[in-house]
Amino acid sequence: MKIIEQPGAPNPRRVKLFVAEKGLEIPFETLELNKAEHLSEEFTKLNPLQRVPVLVLDDGTAISESVAICRYLEDLNPEPNLFGISPLERATVEMWNRRMELGLLFHIAQCFRHTHPAMAAMEKPQIPEWAEANKPRVMQYLGVLDDALGKQVYVAGDRYTIADITALVAIDFMKPARLQVSDAHANVKRWYDEVAQRPSSKLR
Repeated sequence: MKIIEQPGAPNPRRVKLFVAEKGLEIPFETLELNKAEHLSEEFTKLNPLQRVPVLVLDDGTAISESVAICRYLEDLNPEPNLFGISPLERATVEMWNRRMELGLLFHIAQCFRHTHPAMAAMEKPQIPEWAEANKPRVMQYLGVLDDALGKQVYVAGDRYTIADITALVAIDFMKPARLQVSDAHANVKRWYDEVAQRPSSKLR
């Protein structure tokens, strides 16, 4: 079993943090996107969408998409639980993880992909106006998150879950996207200061 990734990219990092929180020993293999290695015939056979991360099992089976990889690993290694235990907790974790993924991380990524010079070769065309249109959406979801964190310790409740991993990776990705958490989001800052101290959060 191995995980193919681009170090520092947000979605592979989500999986890397998940693996670390589980205490698993899984080798990571680097695929260099800036060298177009994701366009190779060999990698395309593993993932026709030509994106990382990809979990490759010992029999050659390939699983892509970050949450799918994490769910597979959770089923194999139930503890510590990161997806929820009761039906209500599982639904709540899923709800918040989706909000952080499709609401926060997605819009931050659009700001990055459509403005950063390093993305010019991969994001054709870059549309700066689209990046500008996404900035208010980032702030909207930060506000939603801030309200929630005023009532609970972690993103999805009273314990750390995959929703916290997704939110942390999203907020760290704000820096290369040239965005900032404002002082108005005091609850987000409180939460971030805490979860950023976890050993897994140091991984890139």
